Formats: sequence, C-alpha cells, structure tokens
Amino acid sequence: MDSAKLINQLRDGDEKAFEKLVKTYGDSLFGYALSLSGDHHSASDIVQEVFIKTYEYRKKLNHNYSIEGFLRKSVYNKFIDNYYKNKSRSKLHENYLRVLNQLVNIPDEETSRRLEKLREEIENLPKKIKEIFVLSKTNGYTNVEISSHLGISVKTVESNITKAYKILRSKLKD
Repeated sequence: MDSAKLINQLRDGDEKAFEKLVKTYGDSLFGYALSLSGDHHSASDIVQEVFIKTYEYRKKLNHNYSIEGFLRKSVYNKFIDNYYKNKSRSKLHENYLRVLNQLVNIPDEETSRRLEKLREEIENLPKKIKEIFVLSKTNGYTNVEISSHLGISVKTVESNITKAYKILRSKLKD
C-alpha cells in the first residue's frame, strides 16, 4: 500500500488502515527495537507505545513523508528515552542502596552500645525463657514448632516469650 494513501486513511480515522499499519510494520519494528534494546519485553513495549502514539497523533501525520521512516524513527526515539530514563533510575537506585547499606552495616556508637546491652540481657534471662526466646526471635521458629521441639504447650511458649519481653523492657529502660 502507498504510504501517502495509508497516512490519509489514518488521518481520516480508518481503523482498518491502523490494523494494516500494525500488521505491515509490527514485526519489522519489533525486530528493530529488539536489536536496539536486546530485550524482548522492552522491544515489545517500545513498539506498542509507538503504535499507540501514532494512533493518538494520526491527524498530525504528514503524507509527504514515509510512514515506515516515521515509525522507525519513533522506535529509535522511544528507545533513547527509555534508555536515559532507566539509566538515571539505575543511578538513583544505586545511590539509595549504597546509603542504605552504610546505615545498616555501620551502626553508630549508640546503636552498637544498645545492641550489645540487649545481647547481654538476653544472655542473663532465666535458662528456659532464654531458650524459648532465642528459638523464636533468633532462629525464627514458630510457637507451634517450639512447643513440639521442647514438649511444652503453645501457651507456655507464648507466656515465656511475654516474660522475656517484660524482663528485657525493664532492664533496658534507660
């Protein structure tokens, strides 16, 4: 089909012309987008966005220019836009992770002191309470698993964890 005729039909709102546009150029544009991005998902998104924008702005298409050239240039421009958007997001994400890692891995003196005090007080808990508390909070066992493992009731497990929290709160008040 003649490019100018197709553009004129698109400008007139002919849906069949748009379907023909997608069928005619969809695969080749996908291949082009794939060669740019190297990713099937990104290439598919780029082509889809180009067709959507082409449909939205169909009344502004110029029939003096090649529709294929317009579509290929649109795919290229969309790829470049996505590339720079992702690149800036990637840098922002990288900086966020770096700062977060610093905060998590390098506790300040006050936090270090409090953690050390908490460890000491956990060690000073009565033997049975300490055992249950460590199984729950350090090893991640559920109350049912602790109950089964130690041969005690779930209520006893819950009660001992509550006692541990009360003791730790009173010892760590200051």
